[in-house]
Amino acid sequence: MSEKIYGQFDLETIEKLADIINAKELSELTITDGGKTITIKGKRPAPVPAPMPVMPPMGAPAGMMPPMPAPVQGGEAAAAPAAGKAVKAPIVGTFYAAPSPDSKPFVKVGDRVKKGDVIFIIESMKVMSEVPSELDGVVKEICVNNGDAVEFGQTIMILE
Repeated sequence: MSEKIYGQFDLETIEKLADIINAKELSELTITDGGKTITIKGKRPAPVPAPMPVMPPMGAPAGMMPPMPAPVQGGEAAAAPAAGKAVKAPIVGTFYAAPSPDSKPFVKVGDRVKKGDVIFIIESMKVMSEVPSELDGVVKEICVNNGDAVEFGQTIMILE
């Protein structure tokens, strides 16, 4: 008969559990029988979860919209934003000027926008978020190119 070494668990049972842990390369095994519990730890450490990516990959994912021509006009415009009200990125992600690759952009320089009009899309974590205008005005400048990665609070366009 097997010798009882831990409450209701005998040496033979514990050895079989240890063999299972080694054969299956487990980090630990816990068994409960009635009011008694035993945990057997193997040599292999518990897996560490992989860290989540901080930002989606640069550029558009496969099958997404190709970059459109640069809307920024002139070298000076890229260096110093024009005077007016800045429309800033509400989230980190990828800027898209149009709802699909074959569609016209939501707005272009010179267009009049009203509060609530969708003026661009930011893709973040594979979710497309339409960004509405928070004010009425005329698009004076678009500061980023289609497909550019944008940061939270980055100026996307200037309205006057």
